[in-house]
Amino acid sequence: MMNTSLQFDIEDLTRYLTAHVAGFQGPLSVEKFPGGQSNPTFLLKAQSGRYVLRRQPPGTLLKAAHAVDREFRVLSALGATEVPVARAWHLCEDRGVIGSLFYVMSYEDGRIFWNPALPEVPVEARGSIYDALLGTMAALHEVDIDAVGLSDYGRPGNYFARQIDLWTRQYRAAQTDALEPMESLIAWLPAHCPAETGKPALVHGDFRIDNLIFRHDAPQIRAVLDWELSTLGNPLADIAYFCMCLRLPPQGHIAGLAGLNRAALGVPDEASIVERYCALRGISTIENWNFYLAFSFFRLAAIAQGVKKRALSGNASNEKARQVGEMAGALARMGTDLI
Repeated sequence: MMNTSLQFDIEDLTRYLTAHVAGFQGPLSVEKFPGGQSNPTFLLKAQSGRYVLRRQPPGTLLKAAHAVDREFRVLSALGATEVPVARAWHLCEDRGVIGSLFYVMSYEDGRIFWNPALPEVPVEARGSIYDALLGTMAALHEVDIDAVGLSDYGRPGNYFARQIDLWTRQYRAAQTDALEPMESLIAWLPAHCPAETGKPALVHGDFRIDNLIFRHDAPQIRAVLDWELSTLGNPLADIAYFCMCLRLPPQGHIAGLAGLNRAALGVPDEASIVERYCALRGISTIENWNFYLAFSFFRLAAIAQGVKKRALSGNASNEKARQVGEMAGALARMGTDLI
């Protein structure tokens, strides 16, 4: 029977997983995780244990968006590296099972910090959380993409030029209103792309604190989540995006630290975060920092606009989608403030 809240049949899913996931045994219960604006995510509780299912949302999708098959590929490739990820169990490309592509991975028990101020952590322990986070980011950017079979995971050429073109097209496809700050960024960013140097690295694309699972008993990361936006490119995009998220207001879909006293919180300031990342990577400094931040605001604004479009179309994955969509204008304005 179709579960209207989940939009798929649990019995059909149980039969499929029994046949395709080694050791899987029903009966099965399914709970939707909160959040997940892009790819709806579910906790599966079965007799054989807990699993996590990530699917494309139902309905008409923008081209190249919601690429759960790419998520599955990168998780599979990283399983043998020092980057902590969930174990990738199975990718289902048969849309007839639950109505869209999906994959199943291991359930990693641990802590997710939704607030980067870390109110649930003692002040003196907060710095170690950030240090673990930056260590994991640096390890990701040092992954040998040839050795793990990801040398063709992204297209060649200037990463930022490609990304600006991609997200401009995605924004245009989802545009509902005229946002002058977005027009300013669309004009400014292509003309100010720094020259690319060095070999492409694996870029996560959405590296923020609430996309990490930490151990309950130590400042160590069990798994990096949400690889939908991952590709090959310039790793500075990840550190700039992380710092950009921390510039956001404390209230909102993505909580930031704007207006808060980071020293009093025991949380490193932006300069210290960048310095630590550079030390871990053996980089002397990051030039054109405002470009990377402005690009990050632009891209997140384009993503928010896509969420708004899906909400208006009635196929967004979260009831707060309209609220998220309204972030687009404010994010674009924060980006133009940097140029």
